[in-house]
Amino acid sequence: MNSWVARRLENASPQVFSAYCIAAAFGTYFCMYAFRKPFTAGTFDGESLYGVDYKTVLVVSQVLGYTVSKFVGIRVIAELPPSRRATGILGLIAVAHAALLLFGMTPRPYNFVFLFINGLPLGMVFGLVLSFLEGRRLTELLNAGLCASFIVSSGFIKSVGQTLILDTPVNEYWMPFVTGLLFWPVLLVCVWMLTQIPPPSRLDVEQRSERTPIGASDRQALLRRHGIGILLLVATYTMLTVLRSLRDDFAVEIWAAIGYSQTPSIFTLSETIVMAVVILVNAAAFLIPSNRAAFFTAIQTITAGFLLVGASTLLFQQQAVGGFLYMVTLGVGTYAPYVAFHTTLFERMIALFRDKANLGYLMYLADAFGYLGYVAVLLLRNSWSGEMDFLRATILTSLTVSVSCLVLALAAFIYFRRQADRIKDDEPRRLVPSPAR
Repeated sequence: MNSWVARRLENASPQVFSAYCIAAAFGTYFCMYAFRKPFTAGTFDGESLYGVDYKTVLVVSQVLGYTVSKFVGIRVIAELPPSRRATGILGLIAVAHAALLLFGMTPRPYNFVFLFINGLPLGMVFGLVLSFLEGRRLTELLNAGLCASFIVSSGFIKSVGQTLILDTPVNEYWMPFVTGLLFWPVLLVCVWMLTQIPPPSRLDVEQRSERTPIGASDRQALLRRHGIGILLLVATYTMLTVLRSLRDDFAVEIWAAIGYSQTPSIFTLSETIVMAVVILVNAAAFLIPSNRAAFFTAIQTITAGFLLVGASTLLFQQQAVGGFLYMVTLGVGTYAPYVAFHTTLFERMIALFRDKANLGYLMYLADAFGYLGYVAVLLLRNSWSGEMDFLRATILTSLTVSVSCLVLALAAFIYFRRQADRIKDDEPRRLVPSPAR
């Protein structure tokens, strides 16, 4: 932490500090998607395994590995010391890339195993990147920049993958490995940038509480205090993850069903619009000084997102909106709550109640059950016979999730409001102008 860059960041203005952190975090996680999502750009038409569509087999395999990784990460991310974050990111991604090489080399249908191995390390990358940003007065802004990466990167990587398939001799099985090769140089630079970010300042700790690795006893104490509320939030996040993952993993099929087949640019265009709206909404939370107000505003943002999901789906069913507008509004309604969990909800919950906790632990607790729910849905779907209509599945899932999560979010709001009424007012001390980390 003695480099020229690190010294400059310690005394940088909030604007410069934020821009640097967002660039480093966004770039790192954007590049990670080049090792996770490129295979979803393929359709693998005509391929199956024991009567199951092969792309579904591949998605389930990777998500299973990713889910296992999230459960492992509940402990690993909560306890990992800061000195091991950067090497952890690079090591995990290297293992995932090696799995993509074996996926390309191994004859189908036996290569699906390597997408399971690919998912195992990648599930912990987000928590490591997030650990560089949490516990600061600007955390919502920084995390919003990080979350922008998984909104826009998925579409961009699909565009890259489809371009390789359509315009080069690379086939669907080697395309994921080739895509990963393209992103290693940028990844190395961005991870180095992360290592230069100084720890939270004294004022950050005063306003947002200290974030340290937490052991089993600390995690148990947190669950004893907020168990019911956390259960409600995790249930909401689980259903949200199912909808978000369905829209993301089968985007090629959904877009084709509404008339956008053979159009690689549509993924980048739609997700860029979604990213701009969602990040603007969630990043603004750093302007709310009160942890109490910001926490409950996050729950209200989540509620508004589910209302948008339900309303846009009903309008699309009535042919009141077109396919492109529906996919964009569905994306905004899905990602606004999803990003609120990452940027504001858990961050301000820790700051409001002053628990000994860190953001990585709560996010991985939610993520683990979120992806487990998605795997369960995929496996249930494969127990049925016949071809999958992904557009119809998306519509039905959207309506179910919107209604269920509105009820869960309301219950969580009431639960935490009662808990918050028992603590002293959390209005922050007056802040000095800079530096704001």
